[in-house]
Formats: sequence, structure tokens, C-alpha cells
Amino acid sequence: MANETNDLAGAINGLIDTIGKLGQQQIEMLNSGIKTASDMVGPLGKTSTDLAGNLINTVNQVLQNVSSTISGNASK
Repeated sequence: MANETNDLAGAINGLIDTIGKLGQQQIEMLNSGIKTASDMVGPLGKTSTDLAGNLINTVNQVLQNVSSTISGNASK
């Protein structure tokens, strides 16, 4: 009878230990995902800013060319 009680207690302890380890692994995976996401925000933000700057420069050049063309045609 004592062996059965010890076996049951050992099984329960093993089950609780396994559940604890699974919970800890899930938290570690969540933390890793959050860290990866936050590490990606910086470079993506810089790339977005660079892209917006390049787009504005391109639009500015197009407007300057249109303006030059219009003033060139107006003087003829």
C-alpha cells in the first residue's frame, strides 16, 4: 500500500514538473517572439523613412522637370 502511495505521489510530482516546464517554455517562446519583433521594428522604421524620403525626392524632381518644361514652353 505504501508503494502505491509513493508511486502516485511520484506520478503527480512528475506531472506537475512537466506542466511547469511546458509553461516555462511557452513563456520563453513568447519572450523570444517579442524580442524578435522589437528587433525588427528599428530596421523597418529606418527603411520606411528612407523610402519616404526617396519618394519625396522623386516627386520633387518630377515637379521641377514639369516646371522647367512649362517655363521653357512659355518663353518660346
